[in-house]
Amino acid sequence: MVLRVNINQIEPATRDWICKVQIVEIGRPRESLDKKCTFQNLILEDEEECQIKAVMYADEIEQYAATLKLFHTYLISTARVKASQASYGKPIHKFYWTLDKETVIEQIKPSHEVENALPPPTKLNITTFDHIPHLMVDSAAEIDILAIVLRCGPQKNAGRSHHRCREITLCDNQKSQFLFTLWEDFGEIEGHEIASKMATEPDLLVILARSIGISTYQGT
Repeated sequence: MVLRVNINQIEPATRDWICKVQIVEIGRPRESLDKKCTFQNLILEDEEECQIKAVMYADEIEQYAATLKLFHTYLISTARVKASQASYGKPIHKFYWTLDKETVIEQIKPSHEVENALPPPTKLNITTFDHIPHLMVDSAAEIDILAIVLRCGPQKNAGRSHHRCREITLCDNQKSQFLFTLWEDFGEIEGHEIASKMATEPDLLVILARSIGISTYQGT
């Protein structure tokens, strides 16, 4: 018998479960630090607005590309459940899911006679810039920010290192400004997109950035 459960009820030992979720965030495919594999992160949210990260690897990224869409609802079962690693930042849940060839994914379409699609997500924990210094005691802190882009600098090398980055200046709704750094391919891809939009669009550019890390530089 298949057990219908929410995210918080699912552990590595849970068997024969099915969970109704909505995709609330889709990252782009990226290479691992050791360049040995390609992965893609998703954030899933259930009916109780509990969220969990799901990850796909090379073959599955292509397999599910046409199926998994932002803000669509799915019934997911037989995903692999693993413990999150706090050493890679503050996880949104103590577990994460791996979607592989054994995972069963059924999309809930508007015409579905039994299941209703989940409503648009409302869970968003925005941090204002004036609150960021109070978070510095927690080196693993990650934040979500919503801000206007005031300036987007060019792609450059960071100091004497070979690491590439792009610095942009942001302003939140309290009119506080903050320096935001996009590293490596984030600077090349998202940074290039931001610079292009600022050069061509008449309106101010607003961005939402999720799971942002905080660090100090030369005492600031």
